[in-house]
Amino acid sequence: MKPISTSCERNRAPILQVLREHFAGRRRVLEIGSGTGQHAVYFAAAMPHLTWQASDLEDNLSGIRAWLEEADLPNTPAPLALDVTRSPWPAVAADAIFTANTLHIMGWDAVEAFFRGAGAALADVREGVLVVYGPFNYGGAYTSDSNRDFDAWLQARDPRSGIRDLEAVDALAAAAGLRRVADVGMPANNRCLVWRAKEW
Repeated sequence: MKPISTSCERNRAPILQVLREHFAGRRRVLEIGSGTGQHAVYFAAAMPHLTWQASDLEDNLSGIRAWLEEADLPNTPAPLALDVTRSPWPAVAADAIFTANTLHIMGWDAVEAFFRGAGAALADVREGVLVVYGPFNYGGAYTSDSNRDFDAWLQARDPRSGIRDLEAVDALAAAAGLRRVADVGMPANNRCLVWRAKEW
């Protein structure tokens, strides 16, 4: 049985609008934390010019494989086992990286490792792109009561997790050689943040 995330069904169309713009000139996307695999199938079908490389922790790969095998798309290779805290990441010749709803689940050490890894993966790529979807705080403040409640739920579940401050993640991105080029408002008080690697 395939795993199902209702949030993936709700947010995929708005995210796709952002990806169509920022991944227009890209060829291979590495998705970090593919979860159920629903995003991989939806985005790969909608953007057939891209090879969409799903990845996640080993325990989640069977569910992703179920989605990929059912869709049987030509641009979705087998998912990779990838733990952002283990360096180096698997070698993938990607010119774009995407992740959704992961940074608030990870501990801060993993968030730091994520940006280090993303920066390293895109370091030698001409105009490489990183897109991150999820909730963020601004200046240490919640953008909605629902995000405040969600953050409380996250930290009760795991004290290492929580909604991240935009300024903090932007600093990590900058240290990794990435420059933020877009901050797009999304439904349900989420954002799509877009960074680009150095221009050649």
